[in-house]
Amino acid sequence: MSDTKVSIPSIIQSKKEGRKLVMITAYDYPFGLMADEAGVDMVLVGDSLGMVVLGLDGTVPVTLEMMIHHIQAVVRGCKGPLVVGDMPFMTYNTGIRDAIINAGRLMKEGGCDAVKLEGGVDFAPVVQAIVKAGIPVQGHIGLTPQTASALGGFKMQGKDASAARRIVEDAKALEAAGVFSIVAEAVPAPLGRLIAETVSVPVIGIGAGVDVDGQVLVTHDMVGLFDRFVPKFVKQYTKIRPTIIDAIKSYGEEVRTSAFPAPEHSFSMPDETLAAVKKSLKES
Repeated sequence: MSDTKVSIPSIIQSKKEGRKLVMITAYDYPFGLMADEAGVDMVLVGDSLGMVVLGLDGTVPVTLEMMIHHIQAVVRGCKGPLVVGDMPFMTYNTGIRDAIINAGRLMKEGGCDAVKLEGGVDFAPVVQAIVKAGIPVQGHIGLTPQTASALGGFKMQGKDASAARRIVEDAKALEAAGVFSIVAEAVPAPLGRLIAETVSVPVIGIGAGVDVDGQVLVTHDMVGLFDRFVPKFVKQYTKIRPTIIDAIKSYGEEVRTSAFPAPEHSFSMPDETLAAVKKSLKES
């Protein structure tokens, strides 16, 4: 945990210094607090919350209002890390004016420090306009979950030369549009390295190999709290879901057997007070 707020210039400078950036997701106040205490550089309030905390089938149903709600909670817990808010599906796809207004709402109402949006060459003009409006933007290329169905599902991208070249061109277009960093998701490790070597802004990998400028993981995946599926690129540093389930089972058993609450978990009352209450009830 740092007393100094991570800034956009310090994120950009990290690449020049060869300092790897640490980014994780958070969707609520407790996880925001933990990310802050752990001393990460950036926290992404991702639209992955649709699947991870809301039980939806994907990110497409996530609304701007949902994102604002969760960003507000995370921001309350994050004092040091730079907080990035995801722009959900169709909040920037319908035109530059809509994109600027919606990005502005994420910052003004949500309180995040920057926004993230998916897409490369095709969305570079949108990114440029948002940046020009004074809103920092993080790009997202490779596997873009909001349009995963058009990409053939949640699969590695950039397998052949032409597809890989398009992803590099996406990165170059985003750099030219003014992003301060780029998330590269589910691309071959050599391509991740090439992207990082091609652009001057930090490239944050998620399934993009080690030779990029930083990494991001979904915290619930990383700590084994969400197990509907575990992507290949996730390392589970612990598995807290079974521990939580065991705790709830133990609680349930103690409730059923009257072992909980024990005297130390209960409030006492003097005998004379209880007697007075009973007497007053009889007299009423």
